[in-house]
Amino acid sequence: MSEIAQVAAKHGFGYAFDSRPRPFVRTRRGGEVEAAAEGSPRGVRLREMLDELGPTFVKFGQLLSTRPDVVPPDIVFELKALQDNVSPFPFADAEAVIVEELGLSLDKLFLEFEETPVAAASIGQVHRAVLPNDQRVVVKVQRPAAPRQIEADLDLMYQAARIARERVQALEFIDTVGVVDEFARSIRQELDYKNEARNAEQFHRNFAGHAHVRVPRVFWSYSRSRVLTLELLEGVHLRDLDFEVHSMEERQALAEVIAEAWLTMIFRHGFFHADPHPSNIMVLERPDRIGLIDFGTAGQLAKDDTSKLTGLFVDVMNQNIEAIPRRLASLGVRYPRDREEELVAELRDVFYRYYGARLSEIDPVQIIREAFGLIYRMQLKLPTRFILLDRAVATLGSVGIELYPDFNVFEVARPYARDLMLERFTPQRVATRTQQEARAYATMLAELPYQLHDVLQEVRDGQVEVGFRHEGLDAMIRRMDLVFNRIGIAIVSVGGAITSAILAFIADDVTSFFGILSAIGLVLSSLLSIWLVWGVLRSGRL
Repeated sequence: MSEIAQVAAKHGFGYAFDSRPRPFVRTRRGGEVEAAAEGSPRGVRLREMLDELGPTFVKFGQLLSTRPDVVPPDIVFELKALQDNVSPFPFADAEAVIVEELGLSLDKLFLEFEETPVAAASIGQVHRAVLPNDQRVVVKVQRPAAPRQIEADLDLMYQAARIARERVQALEFIDTVGVVDEFARSIRQELDYKNEARNAEQFHRNFAGHAHVRVPRVFWSYSRSRVLTLELLEGVHLRDLDFEVHSMEERQALAEVIAEAWLTMIFRHGFFHADPHPSNIMVLERPDRIGLIDFGTAGQLAKDDTSKLTGLFVDVMNQNIEAIPRRLASLGVRYPRDREEELVAELRDVFYRYYGARLSEIDPVQIIREAFGLIYRMQLKLPTRFILLDRAVATLGSVGIELYPDFNVFEVARPYARDLMLERFTPQRVATRTQQEARAYATMLAELPYQLHDVLQEVRDGQVEVGFRHEGLDAMIRRMDLVFNRIGIAIVSVGGAITSAILAFIADDVTSFFGILSAIGLVLSSLLSIWLVWGVLRSGRL
């Protein structure tokens, strides 16, 4: 923790770890959020701090860049620049992991195995190889110390999250420990390559026979928790594509294929690749044919989510802005209901400024900032299950802009939305929904007599509890407490005065016992009376 504190202090965030009392750092969450196009100084400092702390913290920063609902837009924009810049680990370590996981030596497992990795990341690296049946494959091998290092970094993150939450008031609306929990679940899943293998196999089934999208096959007999073997796709990574070689028509076709692939994943399959980075998309033998790689992060949507997303998608295509807040609410997006009209006005303003425009006419930096600013300013709370979807859509937008500046995503999406709408009302879909709803109603009717019997039995046994929640009575109760307290003081004061008068009447002398007791009682009664009168005068209510 001391190392984190030192690095944080170096980049101007030492106050979060300072145990000395100091004024809280505050934020204007509900106010206007502005950020210059070149980014903010605090965002740059945070990005540099995470970069210096190491690969695990870099991945944590990448997660934060997908949370515009809890992170200010200027910081989100800077964190998107974080990249996994790590050196490959020695081939001997990779060989040891493969032998340990698969139980055989390399010469018995592969005909060829390239010692130099073709790619390296924070968790593992990738080697090319050839199986005994001459099948060319790629083998992803996990770093030997990756689990231990990640768990140690997670412990530090939990400590830092608790300290920052306690000492930085600007983070009071963020569940900092919850954010670390989310990251911990994500990165622990990535540590088990069997999860990625299952994702790859699902994508392979979904796109089997597709004319424009290809997904590598998983070789399960060569895959374990720390080793993953996939079919080798021959092509060029989108990040390395020479745009000058391809015509604008080819680049447009490529952009449309990529957009349609993700629309299909989201709205038809309900299972989508959550990291459409140019490094994870390959251009194969022709520009309109792509390959997908790196399936460590995938998102899944329930059928109900897919249906609701389709409704939202159709409303956007039909420019039905007033319905969008209700669609968002049905998907679990929370926002202050008293600001719904303001949200509609903001959405309408952004929508009409950009709808139908070519990407070359739009400043991508500005529109991304506006979207993040709107989410943060309106205090929108995004459901965790849609965070990966938000990340995928945002990344796709930047890919489309780089690939083909004149690409209009609405032109691709409009016919897609029309087809989705028609599919929702096909006889088969209507019959399926009717059958599902009829089955649900039948279940409810079958359970109704039993539920009624349970209620009547509880009434008979006197076990029914009625909950009562009052609203607006707190002020009246406090006022009644004050009134009864004053009445009590008045009774004590009057009683004391009467008792003192009786004692004075029976006393033989002022200096006698009863005389002194009478004088003390009279003084105390007078003080209580003065205090009561002063309180009434101060309240302004006589």
